Amino acid sequence: MQKRQLGNSSLMVSPIGVGFWGIVGGDYWGAQDESDTINAVHAALDAGINFFDTAEGYGSGYSEEMLGKALGSRRAEAIIATKVSTVNLAASDIRAACERSLKRLATDVIDLYQVHWPSRSVPFEESMSTLLDLQREGKIRVIGVSNFGNLDMPDMLQCGRYDANQLPYSLLWRAIEFDIQPQCVERNIGILPYSPLNQALLTGRYQSADAMPHSRTRTRHFRPDRPDSRHYTPGFEDETFATLAAIREICADIGKPMVQVALAWLLHKPAVASVLAGARNPQQVEGNILAGTLSLSPQTMQRLDEATADLKAKFGSDPDMWGTGERSRYR
Repeated sequence: MQKRQLGNSSLMVSPIGVGFWGIVGGDYWGAQDESDTINAVHAALDAGINFFDTAEGYGSGYSEEMLGKALGSRRAEAIIATKVSTVNLAASDIRAACERSLKRLATDVIDLYQVHWPSRSVPFEESMSTLLDLQREGKIRVIGVSNFGNLDMPDMLQCGRYDANQLPYSLLWRAIEFDIQPQCVERNIGILPYSPLNQALLTGRYQSADAMPHSRTRTRHFRPDRPDSRHYTPGFEDETFATLAAIREICADIGKPMVQVALAWLLHKPAVASVLAGARNPQQVEGNILAGTLSLSPQTMQRLDEATADLKAKFGSDPDMWGTGERSRYR
């Protein structure tokens, strides 16, 4: 699998990465067998996937622990990315969080250490200064951010260099294309799309909003009266499923599964370094791998762009999938 450079850094990452949030199981993701997690990691490594993304906040550290356990003696084959939570962005807190993550991951260095969400109380200068110190000390190799918006990106860059921005990005959620992606292209910052299948919508498994599990209907695609929703917009359920029908037709025309097309579409987009696809078992890994080598023609890319353009326009430029306006966490 052809590797891609992450920003200006020395990290060469596989175009498909493994997102390690879903392995925590629970009410949101459903039960997860530990052996499936370990086997999925080994299947990914065997296939040439080297990029694994987790966070201290996923399952209160359980995701990091499982990744460390699953990699075991194969740690040298992997690039580990993890994230420090917003509540831990003060200088002393970052140091303590980093040490906890190192221990859970059973490693002496974190390859990519990311700020999970920007803080509105701790100055960026304080956080970045500590991250740069950890980098000089050899605790982390490369600095990254996650969920940094149009204004936060340049503000953080003034404090120090980072080489990745992890963002929600998919055929059904193209908000970053308005303002954020152009900045990433200009500054050579690698985009790491998360939720590339948009809460399972792009698996093609669901034909209507009512068929979706309640845990997956919290985004702005759905009505605000759906369980656990925190947005107050009308939602775009009819438009979302009409767009899915158009995508399904394109996939049928080219004879490829929707999952593979959705992941491959992202890999054809500017500044995208690696797509973080969840994989809870070896079978899901195999399906994701095929997307990493799928070439979409310019005509197919144009059809997919056009099929999702109206939905993109309706959602606008705010990348927060769960809230907008005063409820948005982006700036």
